[in-house]
Amino acid sequence: MLFTRLAISLALFGAVGAGPAVADCNVSDAKLEEAILKKPEFRDPANRQLVRDLRTLRDAAFLLWSYGLKDDCERVVGNIRQLIAAPAMSQLGATDEDEADQQIAAGEPQIHSGGQAQGNRGAPNEQPLIDINELGPGLRVDEIVGAEVRSSDDKIVGEVRNVIIGTKDRWDYAIVASGGFFIAGKDSIVVPLRYLQVNQERNSFFLRISNAQVKAVPLMPDQNYLWLVDEHWRATNDAIFRNLVPEPKP
Repeated sequence: MLFTRLAISLALFGAVGAGPAVADCNVSDAKLEEAILKKPEFRDPANRQLVRDLRTLRDAAFLLWSYGLKDDCERVVGNIRQLIAAPAMSQLGATDEDEADQQIAAGEPQIHSGGQAQGNRGAPNEQPLIDINELGPGLRVDEIVGAEVRSSDDKIVGEVRNVIIGTKDRWDYAIVASGGFFIAGKDSIVVPLRYLQVNQERNSFFLRISNAQVKAVPLMPDQNYLWLVDEHWRATNDAIFRNLVPEPKP
């Protein structure tokens, strides 16, 4: 978290700071991945967030370059080089918790803000929902992550924040942030994909249970996805869906 704030501060400073910059910005010049491979500091598990933040800055530099803001891109690349050279800088940065929370909150999505309380199911000439297993063609990841999820009685449940596929027992999951747009794990439920349906436009997903029944589903217990190896928790969660609705077609 501390390094995240530092990364935000450096990116903002680089965007407004003065000073000469080269005409073109080459993100690869920062040699971030080479540093991650070779520097012991970056292989330390305690510095995983540092590495993630450096990659976020690298992506930001590429976006600035792609929009033609090459001077700003070069300044961010300079920030990356500086942090690669002195990883201990991650211990610095702002310590004002309220200000940091305000900065982070500014990046939270505002679209839908929890979604319309009641949807539009029941409209004249509406098309039936489609079972996930009966889709053709299949879903792209960007069609489901970020999409709203509704209950069977068309009440907003939240949005899909992540998808887990390829588990050993072939159960795949959608992580649904309940109540609106929250960090997955804080107020999220783990929904087996087989229990989802989607509308014809593929912009709204529907559980096979009512809004009242959603309250019987436990929240995801941790943000690090340790529950994936907790067979008891997964079995309990999956059994709730089995008991609430008939088993969908394979």
